[in-house]
Amino acid sequence: MNAILNPQTQAQPTAPSLATSAMLVEVNIYTWSGRKKDKNATTQVERDNHTAQGVASVTKKLLADCTELAAIHKYAASIRALHYSKTLPWSDSGLRIIPTAQYFDYHHDMTAAQSEFNRLVDEFLTSYEWEINRVQYQLGALFNRDEYPTTDELRNKFTMRISYMPIASAGDFRVDISHEAERQLRDHYEKQMGERLQQATNDIWVRLRPLLERASTQLNDSDGKRKKIYDSLVTNIEDTVQLMEACNITNDPEIKRVAFELARTLRGVTTDNLRNSATLRDATKESIDDIMASLPSLDF
Repeated sequence: MNAILNPQTQAQPTAPSLATSAMLVEVNIYTWSGRKKDKNATTQVERDNHTAQGVASVTKKLLADCTELAAIHKYAASIRALHYSKTLPWSDSGLRIIPTAQYFDYHHDMTAAQSEFNRLVDEFLTSYEWEINRVQYQLGALFNRDEYPTTDELRNKFTMRISYMPIASAGDFRVDISHEAERQLRDHYEKQMGERLQQATNDIWVRLRPLLERASTQLNDSDGKRKKIYDSLVTNIEDTVQLMEACNITNDPEIKRVAFELARTLRGVTTDNLRNSATLRDATKESIDDIMASLPSLDF
């Protein structure tokens, strides 16, 4: 029998509503490390120091201090940070969740980052042969031209992919099983969806608490010593409030409440105003502390 799993009339609405209000996204970035273990040098080090085999490892930087390659690695890290800042965790495999309402802004930012990543790769490949000649003198006897891939081979080692996929609802399964197994599978799927959704919600609180703690510390004048107030104090919280509003897929009332209270606290507040007014610093800190005290405790 080819059974189609259909949610019961009284089934949880979480999965179907989630399937229409959010999607999954995965970003894969691959780069060439430019490092390689030198077996001969490793053996020599062990021999010279009379060590047992396997206790030492000599890894050389094939292009030493290549600024173009370093720029790619640094930018790849910033892309991952951007991706994480605009999405919430979903699975251990690297899939993350994004509300459909945020898709266009997310896709715009990520494709722009992808274009810049590709530009940096092209810039590096243009200077690649020159870099090999330059580093030959720095590596000395450790230099081995055979360890360097061709330019075409190297190009294939730099890749950035953005993949989107829908979130399936329990009714999307088509399996050839008994009615009892069908019910068990549907229940398992809905339970798993609930757990993952809770994980995504918890991530909002995990991000928010240290952010508010840092803000409270910067605004604390109680010890008679005025703290340095960074330009990012207000903007970081405002960005997080936008994330909370956009990623509140289940309309969690606690997320709504905290986002509203933070937005109200920072309405009209700037870092310059905070620096120039002790009264405003005290009032803002008191409000932030009250919000922190009301945050849900997470039981991981």
